Amino acid sequence: MWIDTHCHLDAHEFGGESLAVAEQAGKAGVSMIVIPAVDRYNFAPVAQLAATAPNASYALGIHPMCVPNAVEEDLAALRALVEAAMDDPRFVAIGEIGLDFFIPMLCEPAMREKQDHFLREQLRIARDFGLPALLHVRRSQDQVLKHVRQIRPAGGIAHAFNGSFQQAQTYIDLGFKLGFGGAMTFTRALQIRRLAATLPLESIVLETDAPDISPAWIHPARNSPEQLPAIGAVLAEMRAMTPAQVAMATWDNALAALPRLARLLPP
Repeated sequence: MWIDTHCHLDAHEFGGESLAVAEQAGKAGVSMIVIPAVDRYNFAPVAQLAATAPNASYALGIHPMCVPNAVEEDLAALRALVEAAMDDPRFVAIGEIGLDFFIPMLCEPAMREKQDHFLREQLRIARDFGLPALLHVRRSQDQVLKHVRQIRPAGGIAHAFNGSFQQAQTYIDLGFKLGFGGAMTFTRALQIRRLAATLPLESIVLETDAPDISPAWIHPARNSPEQLPAIGAVLAEMRAMTPAQVAMATWDNALAALPRLARLLPP
């Protein structure tokens, strides 16, 4: 059994077939898919999708790439919705939130400041409600860590981790797991593969980030959560383990990172 800790199952790339995609993933052994929101306008759709797909749960947050169009009222709406969602067993985290310093427009001084503000406010929401956070950390590892040190949420996951070993250890020390997915299936991705092969296994969770970050064998086609077992098998090979051993370990790690999942899954 596998848990996809990060999948944008509501994305338009799935062409209205999200439920069928979730069902196919379930048949492949993916027992749970975590669907993070990206802006105020898909808070309700991700919650509805998670309520409809038996093997889905969701997180609520404003993605750094959506921050340019976000307004202060969106943060107030998020806080209010999180308070209401605490009774929903399928609501598991705050996310996807973070910083993105890959896209040039997001690196402009005013936009960096706005990203910082939205990240800090959402970390406060996570902290105030005792929730983990799903962190977007593209070219922003140290900057995100600075905010997490100051505003401590209840752990979470550094999604699509591609930092240094020192940064990895800092996230781990702060109570976070590190998300690995399709990127580590490319033999040229040397740093990611070194991290995945040598970091403590208890620090690793698996994800697809579907429809993005397709594994090597289907790139550049649309990614899907049903690819997760094969991605896990790559990790197993790199660590000289069986896929079943990796599935069990990353299952436990996902539950440690996202404790509310335990109410939806068998022990």
